[in-house]
Amino acid sequence: MADKVEFELVLPERLLVSEGADMVVVPGEEGDFGVLPGHALFLSGVRPGTIEIYNGETISDRIFVAGGFAEVTGERCTVLAEEAVNLAEVERASVEARINDNEQAISVANPDEDMTEYENDLGIGRALLEALDGP
Repeated sequence: MADKVEFELVLPERLLVSEGADMVVVPGEEGDFGVLPGHALFLSGVRPGTIEIYNGETISDRIFVAGGFAEVTGERCTVLAEEAVNLAEVERASVEARINDNEQAISVANPDEDMTEYENDLGIGRALLEALDGP
């Protein structure tokens, strides 16, 4: 499979994707990066966004990740993520409800309460909604 890069997306509970691709585009912390066969060794944090898997010049899959880490070698791109979902399986209403629930929790919170969890989940929900609205 020298003409393909092996892509793996690993969640804590399971291997979500393992397939060969012509190119994989990952939302890195410092910007999106593309991985082709023969790529140089590379490590990066992954921000909330969409991984695009290409076969030929066509995007065959779009997967939202809530963040994580990516390891790239000449033959493989492995992304370790806490949360990931294929965008084809996401219902817009559930994402909007997630955003509304977090906004509501933040608005009624006590000023001394730690809002970090709600704020992080709100950011992920907004990034997911943006991914749904993307190309």
